[in-house]
Amino acid sequence: QVQLVESGGGLVQAGGSLRLSCAASGRTFGIAAMGWFRQAPGKEREFVAGISRSDGATYYADSVKGRFTMSRDNAKNTVYLQLNSLKPEDTAEYICAADNRPLLWYARYDYDYWGRGTQVTVSS
Repeated sequence: QVQLVESGGGLVQAGGSLRLSCAASGRTFGIAAMGWFRQAPGKEREFVAGISRSDGATYYADSVKGRFTMSRDNAKNTVYLQLNSLKPEDTAEYICAADNRPLLWYARYDYDYWGRGTQVTVSS
């Protein structure tokens, strides 16, 4: 089994930046893809970004493209999400996910493993 622990959330002003981390532990060898999702109270979970573990190819939701950057450090079993130019509508619980399948479609909600999330709050 894989465990995912997010960190780096917090309160930031609009226009500011944060860097989120997701550390994977346990049986991490088989992880092929990882993603970031977010969920605000009363709203459905939405895809934010994804990355291939093998080649580092990234995929982004249109709402964050050009503002957020996902990266990975395979040696540390960690992925990151750099959030720049934050907007109040980015406020949400940011949740890390991992999958053993090499994904072509990252904006899906059946990943094998999910973290507990880290809160990002953007003030106006």
